[in-house]
Amino acid sequence: MKSRISVTGNPAYDGRPFTAFATVTPETDVASLNLNWGERDLPERERTKHVHGLHPYLGKFIPQLVEVFLRKYRPKVVCDPFCGSGTTLVEANALGIDAVGCDISAFNCLLTKVKTYRYDLRLLERSVHDILVQLDLRLQPNLFGAPQEVEESQSEYLRAWYTPEVLRQLLLYRSLISAYPYQDLLKVVLSRAARSSRLTKHFELDFPKAPVTGPYYCHKHRRTCYPVTDATAFLRRYSLDALRRIETFARIRTEARTEILQGDARSVAFPPCDMVLTSPPYVGLIDYHEQHRYAFELLGLPQSREAEIGASWKGDSQRAVETYLEDMTEAFANVMRAMPSGGVLVVIVHDRKDLYDRIAQRLGVKVEYRLQRHVNRRTGRRADAFFEDVLVWRRL
Repeated sequence: MKSRISVTGNPAYDGRPFTAFATVTPETDVASLNLNWGERDLPERERTKHVHGLHPYLGKFIPQLVEVFLRKYRPKVVCDPFCGSGTTLVEANALGIDAVGCDISAFNCLLTKVKTYRYDLRLLERSVHDILVQLDLRLQPNLFGAPQEVEESQSEYLRAWYTPEVLRQLLLYRSLISAYPYQDLLKVVLSRAARSSRLTKHFELDFPKAPVTGPYYCHKHRRTCYPVTDATAFLRRYSLDALRRIETFARIRTEARTEILQGDARSVAFPPCDMVLTSPPYVGLIDYHEQHRYAFELLGLPQSREAEIGASWKGDSQRAVETYLEDMTEAFANVMRAMPSGGVLVVIVHDRKDLYDRIAQRLGVKVEYRLQRHVNRRTGRRADAFFEDVLVWRRL
């Protein structure tokens, strides 16, 4: 079954990590590449280049890792059955490769669509600036000395996690979106501003525990910080940042086709593809619906929380692990139906429970590589490092 098992790199970051990504060809031996990137090798500005940094997303993989394997296997059509924030689809487009992505989360599909969409840049710029002007006008007192009223939110979550003024600003921006052509992009800007303006501690943005209404010591800024009482600065900053990122990606964007499917990877009908490149959810680690709860509530997106594979709320008991094994095997088996014999599957996963050899055996794939790379955590207070497995399978 395991025709070739390789390990690349070393935990101490000795040696020079591989960064000449454009030199990778089908002849490159990926096992010879040191993929143990530290901050000095791949600074944040490179990991979040252009649209990759359009909205924070916990658990996404590094675009340079995607680039390496797309250049290595050069597929006609690459598929990511757990496309998340769209990293695979964005990198595929930049290389002129057709791509299809699937995700159970409506927000993830929205974010991926916004990143890969082709925009009229002049129209986009006018829209982004105009909605900010309209927001300012409506936030100013009118002739009777009162700012424009906005419909009160019925969401208990929103009322709990935002001050009344912040929530009013967010809802007012939301009410303006329908007047503009690129509504999905404006929704992502609104979501990003909503994430930053929650009543949470700055160092708990990934996993907020409870609304914070008073001053607190901030481990991120090493000083006393206060809850957010105004969202307009975030709306302005993220609007302009989104515009800049879209413009930057437009310079390298190709005519390659991108298709996004919202649905369950275990049952959705995938179109033909000759490569899978994905970073699937881990067992019992992240609840992706809860991670973006603010977006679901604010944008009124449909939720499929119960169908999410490996969600943290399902735990990591033996029963949960067995369910994960069954679900993940079913998902890969489903996408493999759209692949020809010899098609390649590249799976990037923190296989801390050693589950993926069992999944490979159940699928009957040929294991070509099992690489391990040292990941240097860089965000929040999660400063420790861990090992990430890079699995390369062949469909027989």
